[in-house]
Amino acid sequence: MNLNIKFLFILFLITTTSFTAGCSIENKTNKTFTIEKARTKTIDHIHGIGYSGDGDSLIIASPKGIKIFTEGHWLETNQYFHDYMGFQTTKDGFYASGHPEEGSSLRNPLGLVKSTDLGKSLQTLAFYGESDLHFIATSFYDKTIYILNEEPNSKLNTGVYYTENDGRYWKKCEFNGFNSNTFGMMAVHPSIGSTVAIATKNGIYFSIDNGNTFKQLFDSTMVTAIAFSETKLYFSTVENNKIYLKSYDLKTKKIDDISIPSLNDENPITYIAVNVSNPEQIAFSTYNHDVYETNDFKKNWNKLIENGRLK
Repeated sequence: MNLNIKFLFILFLITTTSFTAGCSIENKTNKTFTIEKARTKTIDHIHGIGYSGDGDSLIIASPKGIKIFTEGHWLETNQYFHDYMGFQTTKDGFYASGHPEEGSSLRNPLGLVKSTDLGKSLQTLAFYGESDLHFIATSFYDKTIYILNEEPNSKLNTGVYYTENDGRYWKKCEFNGFNSNTFGMMAVHPSIGSTVAIATKNGIYFSIDNGNTFKQLFDSTMVTAIAFSETKLYFSTVENNKIYLKSYDLKTKKIDDISIPSLNDENPITYIAVNVSNPEQIAFSTYNHDVYETNDFKKNWNKLIENGRLK
């Protein structure tokens, strides 16, 4: 495999930090905020995917706002095309970081923000105007949020931190037992915020105590994407120049292969989304900006985006 997939190396330090969370900021224009049929038919990057709180829609984060797939159609907001990074959907809305759209009065970078109205308004939780967080992981139902802070800001040094109250208090993960020198993607259990998994170039590291201690589920396998359902951990591997999607049963520890459309070895899976309201519905994106979705748990896959073009 010639593709150089980016992984990060971090030195982890132990600390606890608290501060007051931010406020809500209303995006202000003369236009009425609406959700309408998508006019922009292409996406040049995918910065996260996830199902809406009601389970009715798949939401894609791009450099120009969000795209929403629902009832067989693509929709988009008519304004506020922010470049969301670290995008995570939850029961109440979404969390993200990134950069405001050109011409916006919002500070750049966004820090950690939250929206409960598809981006009409943003609540600034932490690091507003300071940090661009590319690695964010949230629990779908509770308020546990993990971040990888790549550069020091006024509140935190580098490392992985978590909060259970929308950024008011932060604790640093101790990472005992984490023996990999690579760091790919984080995922959090939808209802147990203390359960977190991290993808690395040599397998998955799994923690049930907020990242303070880890165990390695398996080794010698590059994992490019991970996501939890209530009962399983879904992950994608690159093995012998082949792309796989698998599930790990949290109770039985059994690993099963999931049949997916054939993918070129230079087009690995980048994000996985599981519909918590309907675990039969799973979606994934790829390096070349394809998005596939199944509504009957792997029996049939529909291609929703091909090479960045909405279908």
